[in-house]
Amino acid sequence: MLTVLEAGTPIEFSFDDLMKYHGTEFPGGVAHAYCAMRHAVSLLGEVERREITVRTAFPGPGGRDAVEMVLRAVTGDRFTVDPELADTARGPVLARYVWEFTHGERVVTLRLRDAGFVTTEFIELGARRDRDAAENARLTVLKQEMTDRLLAGAVGAVYEEVPTPTR
Repeated sequence: MLTVLEAGTPIEFSFDDLMKYHGTEFPGGVAHAYCAMRHAVSLLGEVERREITVRTAFPGPGGRDAVEMVLRAVTGDRFTVDPELADTARGPVLARYVWEFTHGERVVTLRLRDAGFVTTEFIELGARRDRDAAENARLTVLKQEMTDRLLAGAVGAVYEEVPTPTR
């Protein structure tokens, strides 16, 4: 579970809760945001949901929807997709899985661990715009496999804290 505060009252969110809000198309993106937010909250401590600002290199709609449901950061204008946050030195599979959470004066930057959570096949197939039915079916399988790998990881096992880049 992921717990944040709403005016001092704890609110718990499960991955399934976030999927009900998002829908079924991008479970991996929801899982990435869920894992990143759980880790960020574990480092930041109790946080008021409407006081967190999120900057990420991850452009996926599943991630955006998960952040919106938990933190209300999209409607609160505290959510930014910033391609410059990508860690391009890590290559195309890992580069965009970077999240920065700011609460008060604290900033926590997280990046996906290089532990096989995301595969080259997933990135390459997902980037193709001319997929046929068989490739779409394969991509659906890859999305679910990635989601399962992400959710099986304990807090801190999927994302790691790294120094916050200077702007």
